[in-house]
Amino acid sequence: MTGHPIRVAIAGATGRMGSTAVQAITAADGLAIAGLLVHRASDDVQAQLERFGQVYSDPQTLIDTEQPDVWLDLTTPSAVVQHVDLAIASNVRPVVGATGYSDADIVRWQATASKSSLGGLICPNFAIGALLMMRFAKEAAHWMERAEIIELHHAQKLDMPSGTSLRTRDAMGVDYDVPIHSVRLPGLVAHQEVIFGGVGETLTIRHDSLSRESFMPGVILACRKVIELNQVLYGLEHLLW
Repeated sequence: MTGHPIRVAIAGATGRMGSTAVQAITAADGLAIAGLLVHRASDDVQAQLERFGQVYSDPQTLIDTEQPDVWLDLTTPSAVVQHVDLAIASNVRPVVGATGYSDADIVRWQATASKSSLGGLICPNFAIGALLMMRFAKEAAHWMERAEIIELHHAQKLDMPSGTSLRTRDAMGVDYDVPIHSVRLPGLVAHQEVIFGGVGETLTIRHDSLSRESFMPGVILACRKVIELNQVLYGLEHLLW
């Protein structure tokens, strides 16, 4: 890539996804960390993070001081809406990997961003394989009689059911109820299977993220391509097909 690197502010930098994203963006061509937002950090954690960029606890201060191009939000349901509202108001492109926003929030973000042709991406899942799973499930739904979804995640995941499972059910577009079963257990990362039933047969489509590195190609793609968008889109698949 040529020209100046895309400056990315990472919110939630001490979390599991956030710390992995810090490493991935630091190593990625054409991207640079503008600043890191943390809820709280001990002196040891802050000293470690400062190897990658300045650390902030206030989002407005980070934006005003570092002037990032992209706001990558990997925080919590209690913080994400406020952060994205602020990013859009500050003309910073959001890439949202956190959950906890509503359909009304998405509509508001899209309407607000459209006034200045600001691009953004709301991503229920960054894993390329998970996006393929959803696409295959949509196709299978046309041919099978019934389906149920089982989503399995690590015990610390706050939302239930997951954004990916809800997105999968919506994408299938069937006229019957698709139950979603949620599992939260230590040892898991992110897994989902869609089980279809037909006459004398079943079909299972499953995706497994075995580590958080599986999300990083999608994170890097989103941070690079959001610069080219002039609207807020829901779903990383808009960049794939």
